[in-house]
Amino acid sequence: MIISSRALKLACVAVSAVALAACSGSHHAKQSASAVITPPTPSPTPTKKAAPKLPPAVSPFTGIGKPSTNPVVAVKIDDTANGRPQVNIDKANIVYIEQVEGGLTRLLAIYNTQLPTVEAVRSTRASDPELVAQYGPIAYVASGGAPNPLQVLDRSNLKSSINDRGGPGFARDGSRSAPYNLTANLALAGQTLKAPRAKSIGLTWSAAANLTHRPKGLSVQTVVGGTPVRFDWNAGLHRYVRVIDGAVQRTASGTLISTPNVIVQFCQVTVYPQDVDVMGNPSQFTHTIGTGKVVVFRNGHRVDGTWTRPKATSGTTLRTSLGKPLALAPGGAWVVLVATNAPLTS
Repeated sequence: MIISSRALKLACVAVSAVALAACSGSHHAKQSASAVITPPTPSPTPTKKAAPKLPPAVSPFTGIGKPSTNPVVAVKIDDTANGRPQVNIDKANIVYIEQVEGGLTRLLAIYNTQLPTVEAVRSTRASDPELVAQYGPIAYVASGGAPNPLQVLDRSNLKSSINDRGGPGFARDGSRSAPYNLTANLALAGQTLKAPRAKSIGLTWSAAANLTHRPKGLSVQTVVGGTPVRFDWNAGLHRYVRVIDGAVQRTASGTLISTPNVIVQFCQVTVYPQDVDVMGNPSQFTHTIGTGKVVVFRNGHRVDGTWTRPKATSGTTLRTSLGKPLALAPGGAWVVLVATNAPLTS
């Protein structure tokens, strides 16, 4: 069969159209495929880090156990042979040895963990409110005092309970002679005066201490006024035992008087002529605001450093000679307030 040239041309055009249509469809398919948008992968939600657990609160006066719910009570206690053996001085958390008049010493004891009945309670001194102010408006217990020291006490932030003014909880011990037989129920005094609970006064506590490079401190010997003060390290007890005239000291119940820390704090001590005893001896004022040398005895070693207390309401900060916090062994302390020129051997 003979195909005309015109028909042949028409057939070629038809084939070309089909080919173009096929090519055009493929291009559109590719365009449609490339136009598909893939949704972005969501960013992972950041995981919140758990807040670090704070160490449990401990007693600011001992570094052991939970803070007591008891009020804080300070009491003035006799420290002469006539007033010894003291009753329940071992129950105090912190005890200060301070100079009064005639070269004698008295104790100012801070109670919080336990509030027992104590003996022998004695009179206040003008320097006591300054020393105790760092604890806050706590209860302060004393037998009485000269007019000027009582005026100083009344101007302070302390809540005082004075026997001569009919304060609560006082009684006389018939087995001793006055004035060395006054007892005070500290629980009653603290409750009646609505004294606050314990707060930090700047002391730090740590059982861990690398003291191998520190000098030995096996016997603390110094002088407060004209009174020798001595503590000997007892390795078996891990405590310093108080010694007077060569005799180990005990309470009225026979308990050894001891402490894990002896703090020898060097302070300026000045004559206080507004308070003179019946023998004509003026009282001494120990200044516990400022800064000075301190030596801490713990674990049979001595650590030299400085103490700082900028104002009455501030706590007393202890630091090593390198400026680091000077930590105490947990369990309380006795603080020996000595004059700046007092001797110290260990």
